[in-house]
This record gives sequence, structure tokens and C-alpha cells, in this order.
Amino acid sequence: MKKAATARVDKLLSSMGYGSRAEIARLGKVGGIVLNGVDLTDVSHRIALTPDLPDRMVIDGRPVDPPPGLVLILNKPLGMTCSHKEDGALVYDVLPDRWRRRDPAISTIGRLDKQTSGLLLLTDDGDLLHRVISPKRHVAKVYRATLARPLVGTEEMLFASGTLVLEGDDKPLAPAVLEPLGPSEARLTVTEGRYHQVRRMFAAVGNHVEALHRERLGALALPEDLAPGQWRRATEAEVTAIFA
Repeated sequence: MKKAATARVDKLLSSMGYGSRAEIARLGKVGGIVLNGVDLTDVSHRIALTPDLPDRMVIDGRPVDPPPGLVLILNKPLGMTCSHKEDGALVYDVLPDRWRRRDPAISTIGRLDKQTSGLLLLTDDGDLLHRVISPKRHVAKVYRATLARPLVGTEEMLFASGTLVLEGDDKPLAPAVLEPLGPSEARLTVTEGRYHQVRRMFAAVGNHVEALHRERLGALALPEDLAPGQWRRATEAEVTAIFA
């Protein structure tokens, strides 16, 4: 079994946004840090970076935040953006304020535009992020689209052909799977992450996406108990399901 990594308490808590190392030292001296039920006054003490850390450590009377290796599932609402370069509320606004100071930083795994809702993952695990978005992994992304006009019946074959070239691109799209759900509604599964890909695909066949919702990444479905704007930590099984 691989031995768990360790870190100094002051350095770890500072990297998790709890304050400077000097502030962490002061917090320890006044009994603000409890490890396994005992006040931890020596913040140079090293501890194991295991997922159960919030069960073992308390900061100012509350369980410590999860250590690095964090993966979050968010039901992204409409109107929120994934990019600091765009106007409006950020998806990071729903997280605790101190999480903005975490190092490594929390980032979205891919992006959903402001007018797209649904399943969005966030992580501070750079390796996981790149594995999910890598074109070599072919992670399926499943969207439900509501369209301005009825489907004409040729979209399914065209999207599956692997020959569709979007405006402004010079390379055909990988085959995608279209499942009609009604006259003007469809589920679309793609394995790429091109800019506004789903919207541009329907535009290429003379239609317009009025509403777009991501339902799934790989075999990971958006949890039914997460309302728009709500988030929670992903389980190990859920992370594994992304690549299933």
C-alpha cells in the first residue's frame, strides 16, 4: 500500500486558505487547532494527508476543510460563468471564501458557458483535470438540448458520420450520438470539448439551441439531490465513473 504523504500543519492550513503561517501559529497557541481530540499547539507537527482529515482535525470548532485532492460536483445554474474574464457571478462564488486562496487552486474541469446548466466538476488535482479533458481519453459528455425549431430527421446521421466541419474549424468533429427526445428536444453525446460545440453543431444544421443542460460525464450523472447552485464532494466511486 502506498504511504500517505505528510505536511506541516502550518504550511498545510495556510495553503488551504486559513491564513498566513504566522496566523496559523497564533491560532494553535490559543487552542484553535485540535487533532484527534487534543489541542495542537506545535504547528510544525507533520500530519498525514488522507481523505479522513476532516474527521481528525478541528479548526475553531469546525472540521477542517478537505486536503488537496479535492473533487467537487456542482449543479451549475444558469447565469454563472466559469471564467474570471466574463462578467457576472462565478461558479466559485458558491464555495467558501477561503477556498479562493487554496494552493493548488481549485479550477473547473472544462467549462460550461453562462447559459448552460448542469453537471460541472471542480478540482485542485491537476492530473485529474487533464485526464478528464484530454482528447485521448474520449470522456463522453451528455447534454440535453431544447431547440428553437423541430428536428428534421437528418441530424442523427450527420452527427454520427464524423464528417461535420463546424464554421471556423478545419477538422471534422468526432462522431457524436443524437437521441431525439421530442420534436424540438434531443440528447447529444460528444467526446470532444470544442468551443460552444453543441450550440455550433445545431447551428450547422440550421437550428438554434434555446436551452442546454449537461446531464453526465462518462458514467457520472448529475446527482438528483443537488439543486441548482448546490455542490458536494465527489466520492471515489464517482470519480472512477467519469472514465467508465
